[in-house]
Amino acid sequence: MITSVFGYLGIVIALGGGLWWIEMRTPLKLFTWLPAIVLIYLLGITLSQSGLFAQNTAQTAAYVQVKSWLLPMMLFTMLLQLDLRAFSTLGKPLLLAYGGAVLSITGAFFAVFALFGFGPEAAGVFGALGGSWTGGTANMLAVAAALEISESQLGPALVIDSLLYTLWVSALLLAVPFARRFDRWSRAENIGIALAGPSEPRGSLRMFLLLLAASLLIASAVRTAAPMLPILPESTWSVLLATLAGVAGSFTPMRRLGGSSTLASFLLYVLIALIGSHAKLHGFADVPLYLAAGATILLLHALIMLLLARIFRLSLFSIGVASLANIGGVASAPILAAAYNRMLIGPAVIMAIMGYLIGTLVGLTIATGLRSVAA
Repeated sequence: MITSVFGYLGIVIALGGGLWWIEMRTPLKLFTWLPAIVLIYLLGITLSQSGLFAQNTAQTAAYVQVKSWLLPMMLFTMLLQLDLRAFSTLGKPLLLAYGGAVLSITGAFFAVFALFGFGPEAAGVFGALGGSWTGGTANMLAVAAALEISESQLGPALVIDSLLYTLWVSALLLAVPFARRFDRWSRAENIGIALAGPSEPRGSLRMFLLLLAASLLIASAVRTAAPMLPILPESTWSVLLATLAGVAGSFTPMRRLGGSSTLASFLLYVLIALIGSHAKLHGFADVPLYLAAGATILLLHALIMLLLARIFRLSLFSIGVASLANIGGVASAPILAAAYNRMLIGPAVIMAIMGYLIGTLVGLTIATGLRSVAA
C-alpha cells in the first residue's frame, strides 16, 4: 500500500500521462472503441478499489489541492485556440445548424429529465453530460467541479458519454453515402463558407514551458480571486474565471504559441486519472437508467435536426458535423467532415473549438434549470 503523497501523485501522473502518450504516438485500434479517457478512469478506479492507495488524510488533501489547480490550468490552455472571428465566417447554413444542434441538445435534456421522472439529485449528472455534449470532456469536468458533483456521480456520466458517443460517430459516418439523397429531400443550399480552418503553430519545449508557467499563474490568480467574489460558490467562480482568462488569452499573442492543445490534453488526462483514483463504485448501479435517458436525448436531438434541415434547407453535412462538433468535439468532427470532403475539415474544427467556450455555460444552465424544475 502506498501511503506517501508523492507516491500517490506519481502513479496518477504516470497513468494519465502514460496513456496520453500512447494514444498520441501509437495507432492502437483499442482507443477507437474504448477511448483513452474512459480507460484511464476505469484503471484509476481499479487501483483505488484494490487498496493500492492508503487514501489517508494527506493523500485526500493532495487530491483536493491538485484538482483545484489542474482544472483552471486546463480550461485556460484549452481555450487559447478559440477563434471567435473565424466562427463568424462559417456562413448562414452552418451557423443555423450549429445553433440548432446546441438548442436541440439542451431542450432534449429537459424533455427527457421530465419524461423519466428524475429527481433533483440527477440534475448535476445531466448538467455534466450536457457540458460534454455541447463541448467536450473538459467541459464535463468543469461543470462537475462548479456544481461540486461527487466522483461517484461523475463516473457513470463518463461511461455513458463514451458509449453513446461511439455509437453516434458510427451512425453519422454510416449516413455519409446517403448525403445526395438527403440533400435532395431537404432541398439543401450551398453551405457557403470560408474553408480555411485554424491551424495551431508547431510547439517546442520552450513554448510548452511558457504555456505551463502562464497556466500556473492564471490558476494561482483564479484560486486567489474566486473566494472573494459574491453570490456564486467558489468552485463556480473558479470555472468561470478560468474560462474568461482563456477567452481573453485567445486575443493575445499567446494564441500563436504552439502546443496549447497538447498541454490541455495532457492536463485533462491527468485530471481524469486523479478523479478515478478517488472514485467509488456504488454510483454505477444507475448506469442502465442514465444510458436509456442518454439514448433518448440523442434520438430527440436527431429528430429536431432533421426537422430543421427540412425547414431551413440544410445539408446532411451541415447538420451532421454541427451535431458531432457538439457531441464529439475536436477529436471526431474533422473525421466526419473529411468523409465528405477534406476541404471541409476547417469549419468542423472551428465549430468544435467553439464548444470549449459554450459547453461549460450550457452544462451549468442545464443543471440549474433542471434543479429548478425538480424543486
